[in-house]
Amino acid sequence: MVSEITRDELKQKLDHPRRFTLIEVLPPQDYSRAHLPGAINIPAAQLRGQAAEQLPNKDMEMIVYGAGPDCPESKEAAAELSEMGYINVRRYVGGKADWISAGFPIASDYEQRTVKPAV
Repeated sequence: MVSEITRDELKQKLDHPRRFTLIEVLPPQDYSRAHLPGAINIPAAQLRGQAAEQLPNKDMEMIVYGAGPDCPESKEAAAELSEMGYINVRRYVGGKADWISAGFPIASDYEQRTVKPAV
């Protein structure tokens, strides 16, 4: 079963870390450019092959996100994790676009920064 998580709930989790795994399911070049702090990258197309190694605990909370509300990868990846036996899967529907539009910090392979929303 996949449930949704709001931006504010996710922000609170990141501000007061508990044990969960945040997963960006976009291609590596998108992840490298900008991702939510603490997120790991498992592209949706590679999820089945990488899940066992990178996500060994099927009981841990997993939060999956993609580019934004219209991004099919996050929905598909969340459903696939659930089908693979992960029991605590959540989806951040707003994704990277929602996070950035709120002015929250992002990380990249280059530096940590805050992106101002486009006006």
